[in-house]
Amino acid sequence: MSIQTTIATAAETLPPSLARIARVVGDDPVKVTESTITELAAACETSVASVVRFCRTIGLSGYPALRMALATELGRESAQLSSPSWFGSEIAVGDSLRDATAKVAALEALAIEETVGNLDYDELERAVEAVDQAQRILLFGVGASRLVADDLGHKLLRIGRSAIVLSDAHEASAAAALGAMRSVAIGFSNSGTTTETVRFLEAARSAGTTTIGLTSAADSPLGRTADHTLLTHAREPRFRAGAMVSRIAQLTLVDCLFIGVAQRRHAHTVHALERTAEATRALRGE
Repeated sequence: MSIQTTIATAAETLPPSLARIARVVGDDPVKVTESTITELAAACETSVASVVRFCRTIGLSGYPALRMALATELGRESAQLSSPSWFGSEIAVGDSLRDATAKVAALEALAIEETVGNLDYDELERAVEAVDQAQRILLFGVGASRLVADDLGHKLLRIGRSAIVLSDAHEASAAAALGAMRSVAIGFSNSGTTTETVRFLEAARSAGTTTIGLTSAADSPLGRTADHTLLTHAREPRFRAGAMVSRIAQLTLVDCLFIGVAQRRHAHTVHALERTAEATRALRGE
């Protein structure tokens, strides 16, 4: 995983003082490469010792290693994506619409690349097996993660799988408590700490249901509750009304999971997609 994505992911679980450093670094990594450790500590309203502790917490030996890792990564990504020198910085009030959309597009492209590049295919295979064998598939997420659950539910419906997207926390917990053989519960939470989603998976697991979690944090309540955890890797800009980059990463994993399930019954999948497309052709005005 890249150093910027490592920092963005760690920010969800770090203590407040270190999480503040993570946010400052994430807001403008280019500036960090040009700052001394004293200057960064002042910008974060913290101590030099806290900056050193932050560096070690994310797996680096110290501040020089952080600056070097950021400089190397920013240079490589800027060259790869033909982006200007502001690559990696937060969306600012003075950005043009062209620059703001370019920043988001660059982060979304990286989210797809890093999520697939770091995918645990053995874990994906186990998740695909569980969904393929399931007679009942429960899907639940809150907020933007609900949209991702809807997407997977729609895809599975198109190939004739019994998938239920649950609408609220009470319904989710009630459905999960009714465990059944050959059932799967899939929870979606980028942070892995969404209380309703964690409780949904806990109820499902207690009832004997196989659980799958889609999250960015393996060592989160959701990650620890799931039998199979599929990890996203995304740098979410703080300037947002809802999840943007993290949603793209989750949708990428949804597509990987769906393709794995659909490919196992290739002939059936093709036939089902053709029939459902034909059934809606008139509604599409074709």
